Amino acid sequence: MRPPFRSAQAVIINAPLEAVWAFSMDITKIPEFHPRVVKVELLSGKALREAGVSYQCFLSGGKHTCVEKDIEVLPMQRIVTVLPEDTFGISKIWPDYLVETTFHRVGQSSTKVEINHYYSTPTLKAKLLNLVAKRRIASDTQATLNAAKSAIETAQAELCV
Repeated sequence: MRPPFRSAQAVIINAPLEAVWAFSMDITKIPEFHPRVVKVELLSGKALREAGVSYQCFLSGGKHTCVEKDIEVLPMQRIVTVLPEDTFGISKIWPDYLVETTFHRVGQSSTKVEINHYYSTPTLKAKLLNLVAKRRIASDTQATLNAAKSAIETAQAELCV
């Protein structure tokens, strides 16, 4: 059973679904578009997403990391990721934290990408963290989507030249 829905952020990328999907499948590209990730270590030894693949993100500033694991990859439609470990303590407070990224074709040359966040807040500490972090999570996620949009659209423009 999925934990409660908490927030959604979305962007329309001016590129075909196939190009957006291919870019999103490559875990090594995360530092190219995620404003807070400077390096990714492939814990499973695989650079492409699939169910069961884990990777560690090293965040800017050098103090923090998080491990993410893809638990479902439905081609051209959805990637579901969990956060089994991190140095912020989020995975201990929200052990069921889940992120679902969906992809939808919009016409022939655009794609809507939406990121939904789900987690339970059973304890007072979890509720307080939600109050403090919910806006930051939404803001950081939107910044990530906007940067991915820019990277994908730039790559598509270079293909057309």
